[in-house]
Amino acid sequence: MTDSLRCLTQEQVTDFQRRGYLRIGRVFEGEQLAELRSDYDRVFAEARESADMRNLSSSDGEITTPADEELLQIMQVCERSMLFRRLLYDERVLDVAEDLIGPNLQLFHDQALFKPAHHGGPISWHQDNAYWRCEPANLVSCWMTLDDVDVDNGAMQVIPGSHRGTLEHERDEDSLLLDRGEQVDDTDAVIVELPAGGIMFHHCQTLHHTARNTTNRQRRAFAIHFMNPGTRRSDGTEMEVSFSRPLLRLRA
Repeated sequence: MTDSLRCLTQEQVTDFQRRGYLRIGRVFEGEQLAELRSDYDRVFAEARESADMRNLSSSDGEITTPADEELLQIMQVCERSMLFRRLLYDERVLDVAEDLIGPNLQLFHDQALFKPAHHGGPISWHQDNAYWRCEPANLVSCWMTLDDVDVDNGAMQVIPGSHRGTLEHERDEDSLLLDRGEQVDDTDAVIVELPAGGIMFHHCQTLHHTARNTTNRQRRAFAIHFMNPGTRRSDGTEMEVSFSRPLLRLRA
């Protein structure tokens, strides 16, 4: 991609390469943000009614009422909502992803992660690729929030520069999550606060986590995970590719 076509400045690209994350800020607002919020709420209401989602704060993922903590996850929201399917192709998001990993972009998957007010569960320190085990390990994620987020209601926290190495993870016995636990020195952790409709990008090996939400504010987040076509599992097997994981941008 030539400099004249760049969405990001060279300084922003260099900063991402050095730190492993990039805060973009507000991209979605007004009527579009309101529609996304409404459809997000609809998808979660239907999923709760049918128990067709997971509570990552529980050891078995089961949805129970009441629950001490809830970190609710829905995978492939694009298959439940046309609004979120169209969001995958939003030029403003794809332009950033292209500047970070190149012009040919394929969806790995998308997911919604909802922390309700008062009892929203945390996500432990981890690298995404500890779950995915993809090669080459150059996937990037666009993390979007539909609510104002700060440290108290579950803003993303990252360790700058941690994407340069692969770390071993342990399974959290009380949840479905991997956990680096006490092995993480979070002295230099950065809290990435965002306004509603804001986005940030992070590398698949950037250590990150989100804290509990004990506030009276909910935190609705949505993530799109981008990869290059041809990405494989670390064991050499091919990634599953179907309509649910479409080619989002191709520049011949």
